[in-house]
Parts: sequence; structure tokens; C-alpha cells
Amino acid sequence: MTGEPILRAEELVFSYPDGTRALNGISLSVPRGKKTAFLGPNGAGKTTLFLHFNGLLRPQSGCVYWSGRRVRYDRSSLMTLRQNVGVVFQDPDTQLFSANVRQEISFGPCNLGWPAAKVQEQVDRAMAAVDILHLQDKPTHFLSLGQKKRVAIAAVLAMQPRVLVCDEPTAWLDAAHAAAMMDLLDRQTRDGVTVIFSTHDVDLAYSRADYVFVMKDGKLAGEGHPADIFLNDGLLARADLAQPQLVEIYRDLVEKGWLPPGRPPRTKQELLERIPPRGGRRCSK
Repeated sequence: MTGEPILRAEELVFSYPDGTRALNGISLSVPRGKKTAFLGPNGAGKTTLFLHFNGLLRPQSGCVYWSGRRVRYDRSSLMTLRQNVGVVFQDPDTQLFSANVRQEISFGPCNLGWPAAKVQEQVDRAMAAVDILHLQDKPTHFLSLGQKKRVAIAAVLAMQPRVLVCDEPTAWLDAAHAAAMMDLLDRQTRDGVTVIFSTHDVDLAYSRADYVFVMKDGKLAGEGHPADIFLNDGLLARADLAQPQLVEIYRDLVEKGWLPPGRPPRTKQELLERIPPRGGRRCSK
């Protein structure tokens, strides 16, 4: 990773009241303006780390840095941090509480003390960004899970964050809605928002992330470009991660001599473009 990170954790330690050590001296730097995936088994500490990124949890030791500045935990500093670093929880029902969609999305901007005209403008913009303008008067408890996830993201986007942190954004969604959710996060990155997400879907992380962190037992097990991570068999074994299907197919084709060795393709289309046409010569090993 090059350039100044937008978020940095330094030797973070955190245990829950029952004694569970969720973070065990983890240090890492999140690249600015990228889509960064966090992988690891349940209990690796991903959600706990995310809650430290916007001050919902405070480390028992260690520090969090936001845009080069150490995070402070007074009321004013936390309000500024949470405006800039928005967290969307895995289960939207833990996040949504207002009577209808517009009220839900308006809550954050109103608490920032913005004028009514600016609140309305940002709420409309956020709803348009996630394609839920047609739902603005609907009670939140009548929405589908996919719609609730979009409302939760819009509620964060309405505050104009510089970082969007999503805990398992595709959890419980079917394939079509999961793809639409990731397309939405892609658009946010193109608009200059740094996107951080956790997932158990190695195929999604491989094809969509610009950078990957792997966590295990509250520690950093590895980090790097998706191709480097998923070609590291030892790391995958230590973190109980499978290899993405595309990488498996690519390695099989290299082994059979149909493709030269190198960095595997990131998409199905890229893989197909590398395969020689019928009658073409195999690659020598």
C-alpha cells in the first residue's frame, strides 16, 4: 500500500466483559479511496475492529488514527469522526428505528445541525444514490431485507462520509441483490468514498476488492493485493479460507499448459480472453 492511509490502527487491544479477547494487538493501515475487504473466520475480530473505526468502541490499549490524527473520545471529536466514518451493520434491524424511510435517513443530518434545506437535499441525494426514492414514505418495518440494507446505507451516505464501513453487506441477500449491493459500493468508490467491507465470500472479495486484509484470532494474518492473498496457500490454510473459484480454474489451466503462469485474472471475462482460440497452441511450461 502506498500513500497516506485514511484509517490506521496501532496495537489495538480489546476484550469484552465476558473475557473474550476480540483484538489482540492488531496494527494495520487502510488505503484511501479504495475498496478494502476484511476476511477471516467468525470471531476473528472484524466487527470489533469496525466499531473502533468510528469510535463506537474505545480500545483498552493502542490507538486509532483518522486521516493522520489520533482519535479523541470527547463528544465533539466523536461527532466529527462519525460524520466522516459511517458504519453499516450486518443486520439492518439493529440500525433502523424511525417510523418511515425519510425520517430514518433524516435523523443523522438533523443531528448535525444542518439547515432544513440542506438536510432535505442530502436525504434526497442519498435516497437517489441507493435507488429508494420510491420507498421514502414506507414504514421501515414493512421493507424487505435488501431494502432495509439500502436504507441503512442511505442513512450513512446522507451525512456525506468520507469512509463507508459495511459489515457483511451481502449477508442474507440472493445473488442478484448481492451483486446490486456491490455495484452500489463500487459507485461510492468512484465518487471518492473509501469503502471498507467484511465478507466470508472469497469470490466476492477477490473480484471486487482493491486491497485485502486477513484476520485471525484478533490479529492481522496477512494483507495485500487480492491476487497475492489468494495465491498464498499457507495464509489461506492458517485463516481457514478457501481459494476463489476463478483462481482454482486458472491454476488448473496453467497446470495443463493452456495458460502461462502469472497473476490470475480477476473476472470471468478476463479469463476467457486469455484462453487460446480453438486450434491454438498450448503454453509451454
